[in-house]
Amino acid sequence: MAHRRSWLATLTAALAAVTLSATPAAADPTPTAATCGTTWGSLPKSSAGAPDNGSLTGVRSGRHDCYDRLVFDIRGAHVRDYSIGYADSFEDIAGNPVTVRGGAGLFLHVDASAYDLDTGDLLFDPPNPAEVVAVDGYRTFRQLHSLGGRVPYTTFALGVRARLPFRALTIDDGSTTRLVIDVAHTW
Repeated sequence: MAHRRSWLATLTAALAAVTLSATPAAADPTPTAATCGTTWGSLPKSSAGAPDNGSLTGVRSGRHDCYDRLVFDIRGAHVRDYSIGYADSFEDIAGNPVTVRGGAGLFLHVDASAYDLDTGDLLFDPPNPAEVVAVDGYRTFRQLHSLGGRVPYTTFALGVRARLPFRALTIDDGSTTRLVIDVAHTW
């Protein structure tokens, strides 16, 4: 009987050793392109909807596991036009050259005025056009620079670390349209 307990203890110890050595190491929590499933591409994206005047009321950004996100809030619009694409150089509304941080830059043309179209009041006026939103610590975004605009539109230069895939979509809740731009962390 003692021989059987000894044999059983040896077998249990051996199985425990095999189980521990077969347990995988903790996975790296950083998602990869394969786990993110990014298939957006880096070619220009645009939308040409029916004209519908709207006013840009705000811009905000956020970090996600697989991409960095930029959101433009547009009041009083249901269908928005936009044009987004990588560019080699930028100019502000006065024609002055603008440089953004990062290895690449996206030109963002948003068909929304910085002014309230009913009252003429200025709604979107960032205190520092070169730093519209804080993106310190973001994996892809480096800088959002307001290039200015005219009554029907506003333009921006978004500095990113490389020419990475991106997507653009609109979300409409009936009173505000959100233009959402996601730039992937990896290919």
